[in-house]
Amino acid sequence: MKTFRIKGKVTFQNLGTGFWGIIDNKGNEWRPVQMPDQLKTDGKTVKVTARKAEEGMSIFMWGEAIEIISFET
Repeated sequence: MKTFRIKGKVTFQNLGTGFWGIIDNKGNEWRPVQMPDQLKTDGKTVKVTARKAEEGMSIFMWGEAIEIISFET
């Protein structure tokens, strides 16, 4: 599956059970399926290499589901 780069800021979304996401510099919303613990700081600037996740059904109605391959902070 094709990978791509995202530059943006980490955000915690307090919707439902709560989850971590990334809002990129263009305002797009990305929802990592498994956010690495090192990135779980609200407002942290990050660069990630990711690919679209095959998640199936989700309770979250926010962002595009992604799988993070690598990251920089």
